[in-house]
Amino acid sequence: MDTEDPERPGPEAILPAYEREAPGWARDRNRTLWEAPALEAAVDARPPGLTVLDLGCGSGEPIAAWFVQRGDRVTGVDGAAAMIAEFRARVPRGEAIRADMRGLSLGRRFDVIVAFNSFFYLCPADQRAMFPVFAAHAAQEATLLFTTGPAASEAWGRVGVSDVYHASLDPGDYRTLLAENGFDVVWFRPEDAELTGHSVWLARYRHAP
Repeated sequence: MDTEDPERPGPEAILPAYEREAPGWARDRNRTLWEAPALEAAVDARPPGLTVLDLGCGSGEPIAAWFVQRGDRVTGVDGAAAMIAEFRARVPRGEAIRADMRGLSLGRRFDVIVAFNSFFYLCPADQRAMFPVFAAHAAQEATLLFTTGPAASEAWGRVGVSDVYHASLDPGDYRTLLAENGFDVVWFRPEDAELTGHSVWLARYRHAP
């Protein structure tokens, strides 16, 4: 995959785009909570009080807010300072950390890890390198929820007036990476109509590899 096209931004342009676009993005973010079926599957009928790591948390609405309202303890991580400011204003009961998810090392383990519409901004090599990061932050029986494309690809979308890069590996590669890092696939729902056409993975951490 070639990310050097001078006419289109690569993954290095994601954080600057969100720094510019944060106030408008946070204001206009879809809050219909179409993500609810996936979030409910991630908590898996467990009682409130779970620890949740939201990677690429953005403004915190509606996903982090959903967990907080349920009674869970949320740590939001985002590389854009402007997004962390929005998160702190909108989800004051959550913990907000400005950090790049790549190479993250918080020294804590969580019951739920979410990388919803954030993980797919990473280039393929960085996506592969994230699976040990997921494992290092996963408690026993933790659930991991993340979005990708339906197949190996590169694509470009829009955030406000900024073009943004997306990438995906082949689903078989994700299955291999999950297994190598101690996760079992619960389901993969490619371009799922109930999830507004998003391709969503749910996995469960069983053990250290």
